[in-house]
Amino acid sequence: MTIGLTQGAYIAATVLFILSLGGLSGQESAKRAVWYGIVGMALAVFATIFGPQVSLDGMVWTVLVAMLAAGSVLGVMVAIRVQMTEMPELVAALHSFVGLAAVFIGINAHLEVARIALMDEATRSSLLGFASILAGKTQVELNILRVEVLLGVFIGAVTFTGSVVAFGKLAGKITGKATKLPGGHVLNAIAALACIVLLVVYVQTEQLWPLLVVMLLGYFIGYHLIMGIGGADMPVVISMLNSYSGWAAAAIGFTLGNDLLIVTGALVGSSGAILSYIMCRAMNRSFISVILGGFGSTASVAQEIEGEQVAIDSEGVAAALEDADSIVIVPGYGMAVAQAQQSISELVRRLRAMGKQVRFAIHPVAGRLPGHMNVLLAEAKVPYDIVLEMDEINDDFPDTDVVIVVGSNDIVNPSAQEDPNSPIAGMPVLEVWKAKLVIVSKRGQGTGYSGIENPLFYKDNTRMFYGDAKKSVDELLKSIRD
Repeated sequence: MTIGLTQGAYIAATVLFILSLGGLSGQESAKRAVWYGIVGMALAVFATIFGPQVSLDGMVWTVLVAMLAAGSVLGVMVAIRVQMTEMPELVAALHSFVGLAAVFIGINAHLEVARIALMDEATRSSLLGFASILAGKTQVELNILRVEVLLGVFIGAVTFTGSVVAFGKLAGKITGKATKLPGGHVLNAIAALACIVLLVVYVQTEQLWPLLVVMLLGYFIGYHLIMGIGGADMPVVISMLNSYSGWAAAAIGFTLGNDLLIVTGALVGSSGAILSYIMCRAMNRSFISVILGGFGSTASVAQEIEGEQVAIDSEGVAAALEDADSIVIVPGYGMAVAQAQQSISELVRRLRAMGKQVRFAIHPVAGRLPGHMNVLLAEAKVPYDIVLEMDEINDDFPDTDVVIVVGSNDIVNPSAQEDPNSPIAGMPVLEVWKAKLVIVSKRGQGTGYSGIENPLFYKDNTRMFYGDAKKSVDELLKSIRD
């Protein structure tokens, strides 16, 4: 495959990736957008394998086929086995693979440069593929390459351990509380400064050890950054790690001289950063503090909550729904854990058949992944036109008869507006407490994943519908006539 054909395939793949990202912004176009991404990736892989940078001798061909087969089988197995509730953990795990790939490629590029430096001129001229590109570089170009290699290894290392920690927090294997070592951000700053010094040492000495030390420091920074972030902020963390993985891929592209990786990595990195910024605004967080891993905790003392939680049973909920004209459902991670989306979809169908106005209110950071609730509702075939974003529906709550909150905590917490000492003070929330009646479907009286108490549960117009969300809604369906 000639260079011209390879570049043409890369341009076509880039266009498909852009169309894929654009299509994912809407629910109706998302399925088509996924196919754009699939075709674009297939085209990119094909063009890379048969491109001029890869020398397809017998061993290389065997390894490529084996790796493609193994990756395809593992991908299918993961897609079949992973539940929708585990998608945030899966995304974090996939980000870690990108980071680790950047580390391996960077170290391999260093070893290749060192190997080629020992060859005579005749041997160098006979090299093929990526090795021939390295052999043709001047000393200045090699120094630039070393900067790219070190940056790629650093970003990849941060992405790898950060994603592993995020996976552990999301899976409940690591505490969801913000945890830092003594010294906090000072340790991160010292490690980052050390990496800058080691960059200079690496370019001057051309030795492997500075690169390995940077790798270890990157592993530490990634671990310490994400450990310092509280569980309530994990949706932003996932988006941030998505951005990191994109920049890691772009760094790999510079190392390999692969234009498609550079463009694709930049697309992922910039889109992840933009999404992180949007989510930070939705949570009233500082974008800079997100990048530095310094949010999710507060030194102030939150207001004490007075009153008690009043329970309600399925018959009471059914009676309230039958008397209501307008109903809003607010889904959260509790709905995902209980896999209650199908039961809620059936409840919506029955209520709409009775002439009720039923809509969904989606907060930008509901669940543990951006768009998590939208995906679950689409899976349950909930009509797109009744799924509304926070800004579209927040003003309607005073005119709403009943709000049903399913497994949400922070996104409906009035402390964000009423308590300046709350960890979520200033965060835009769904103002469900302004409705005539609020029914909260919750497994127990705990504070939930974030560990923040919610005064909504104690308000006079709130009733607690205790139990697993799916079982509770299924019980409710028995009392709602079809």
